[in-house]
Amino acid sequence: MASLKIDESNFDKLAEILKKHDLSEIEYKRGDIKIRVVAHSKNRETHENQHIQQNIEISHESPSLEKTIYNASHKGAITSPMVGTCYLSPEPGAKNFVSLGDEIQEGQPLLIIEAMKVMNLIKAPKTGKVVHIAVSNANPIEYGQLLLIIE
Repeated sequence: MASLKIDESNFDKLAEILKKHDLSEIEYKRGDIKIRVVAHSKNRETHENQHIQQNIEISHESPSLEKTIYNASHKGAITSPMVGTCYLSPEPGAKNFVSLGDEIQEGQPLLIIEAMKVMNLIKAPKTGKVVHIAVSNANPIEYGQLLLIIE
């Protein structure tokens, strides 16, 4: 499992750029690593502040600055065999095929990719545990895009 130590000074530098150029957010991407900093303004409406706070919480899921970064080259990566739309459940309103932390068996359905009105069931190539889900329901996906990680 790959891990990345994040230098906290990177956030400080990005925050400085935000202030200097009076920006509300900034994003820095290098390879598979992306850092996004959103300014927290007291002048904005309450619901906007709540949205910003939610983004900050999502970005900082781990209490430490060390976070596992998953990409399509991970040994347990399941990538998309086609371009299409990803569905995590067999039908709208139904329970997802798999959830984070599930122990799964080889051949078990993971998700559906709709391509040209054809529903393609993607099955687990091996037995293991779902440690990362990289896609959201009903979103477009590209060929080779990381779908999930099974360890």
